[in-house]
Amino acid sequence: MPNTYKILMVDDDLLVREAVVKILQIFGYEVAAAANGQEALQLVDDSFSVIILDINMPVLDGFATLRELNQRKLEIPVLFLTGAGTMDYAVKAINLGAYDFIQKPINDIDLFGVKVQRAIEKRMYVLMSRAYEQNLQREVALKTKELEAKNLLLNEYSRQLEQSTLVTITTLMIALEEKDRYTAGHTKRVTQYSRMIGQAMGLPNEDIEVLSRACQVHDIGKLVIDVSCIQKPGPLSQEEWDRVTRHPEIGHNIIQPLKFLRRESTIIRHHHERVDGTGYPFGLQGDEIDLLTKILTVADSYDAMTSMRSYKVNMTTDDAIGELHRCSGSQFDPEVVSAFTSLLRPS
Repeated sequence: MPNTYKILMVDDDLLVREAVVKILQIFGYEVAAAANGQEALQLVDDSFSVIILDINMPVLDGFATLRELNQRKLEIPVLFLTGAGTMDYAVKAINLGAYDFIQKPINDIDLFGVKVQRAIEKRMYVLMSRAYEQNLQREVALKTKELEAKNLLLNEYSRQLEQSTLVTITTLMIALEEKDRYTAGHTKRVTQYSRMIGQAMGLPNEDIEVLSRACQVHDIGKLVIDVSCIQKPGPLSQEEWDRVTRHPEIGHNIIQPLKFLRRESTIIRHHHERVDGTGYPFGLQGDEIDLLTKILTVADSYDAMTSMRSYKVNMTTDDAIGELHRCSGSQFDPEVVSAFTSLLRPS
């Protein structure tokens, strides 16, 4: 029997205690002895494999000692020593969590040895289970940490991919604008105006970023339809007008598959709606139009009014402000107009 197994022998009877200690040492165990429960509690720690505990002892009896051991959660099997006529004590002890009991005097040394061995096996099972649980917890913690790290990498990759996609689309928009000297810089200016309005109206940073991205791609639909007619110096024909008014819907369809631009795609779709319901493509009105869309509409219209076009002379800032106020409540949202014009011409 390996001598690594430690046993704590607790009995107030010196002769019994010494006799049991000698038997255990013959079996090859390392043994510590205590005369009562209080001494036992001072000695016991997690290194013991079994505790042999008498019931009737001074200072602290076996039942009180077992209760204290249970509170410490050491999970060391306890073998109770019981004298003649104390079998009911043994039952009570087992109900308190004792592993087994041994009658004294010990007449059957072999049976005693078997019970100690079984108690040791129980202790080994407890330790293995504890080690397995601890190892499992470590593994779970490690895997969780690895998963968190992978999620961070995945999120960063996703963010970079989203940013790259937006940069690509924006580059295409700028290329489209640069082909026409009348529209060059339009997207950049609309984005700047929109951010100014959003900040003046106290919008959350998240909404301002959504608005900025929507501004950067609001005319993306013009990439796939022929809108050369907008450079026409005269009025548009009905066919030309129908072609131009398709660009918000087409832009929405281009952006919609990009889930990270879900809100932006809706803004693009509605940025030519009017608050009085006479806009396109759906004739939305009032609160049916999102506030961010209303902001883009004002910024987009102001830049169109103050920029040179082939079909008109650009307005001065004062003229454009006057036009915004004139169309406030019909084409434009009054609150947005007020916020923007206050920035353009502070009182």
